[in-house]
Amino acid sequence: MKHIFIYLFAFSLPLFCSAQETVVIKSKLPSGVKERITVLKSDNSIREGLYQALIDNKTALAIGRYSNNKKTGYWNFYDTANHLLQRYNYTTQTLTYEAPEDSTSNCKYIVDKLLTDTDHTTKPVIIGDRFYGFLNYAGLFRLPKDMQGIDNEAVIVTMELLVSPGGRLADYVVHFRAPVNNYDRKVRLNIDLLSEEDKTFIPATVNGQPIACQIFIRCFLDVRGELNLY
Repeated sequence: MKHIFIYLFAFSLPLFCSAQETVVIKSKLPSGVKERITVLKSDNSIREGLYQALIDNKTALAIGRYSNNKKTGYWNFYDTANHLLQRYNYTTQTLTYEAPEDSTSNCKYIVDKLLTDTDHTTKPVIIGDRFYGFLNYAGLFRLPKDMQGIDNEAVIVTMELLVSPGGRLADYVVHFRAPVNNYDRKVRLNIDLLSEEDKTFIPATVNGQPIACQIFIRCFLDVRGELNLY
């Protein structure tokens, strides 16, 4: 009996060891978004388990899971009204759902080609979609010193991105315009400060062929001079 007990204990030991204890830590993203990240208790730098990005502490913008610090399985991405925008499978690296856009979208797209009525186009897509996918872009912006005190209510702010035919971010500029006094200023950002994941897109296409595309995203400045997404 003693030998059987020792054998069973030895057999079950790896199972106990594999179920490592986790804790939830919190972090902040731009536009008032807060993260809840499940990590190993023994090493908070390793993500393991549920991930959530929330606005107002209750509305989910992103829900997914990590396994040994890697995103795995299906992740869902939402807008601020909790409508599903995108579903992506990180295990198979496939986009399984992308919500259609209409004229009310804050994003506009211009491909590098004069289009005809018979052309079929697809837009560039970032994983995370039109809100969560661009949060780190907003967080990269810092208001230049010579623009301190700008009237954030009068100025029109637009994020302009250039995506190459290979699906890589090629340029990032923020435009500031105020029609009342003809104010027109642009600030170019250092895209090398973004992660490789942030700079990777599914490229735009025209008739099935990848093509360069500009993305224009309507934004706003808050009272602290920080860039926010609608």
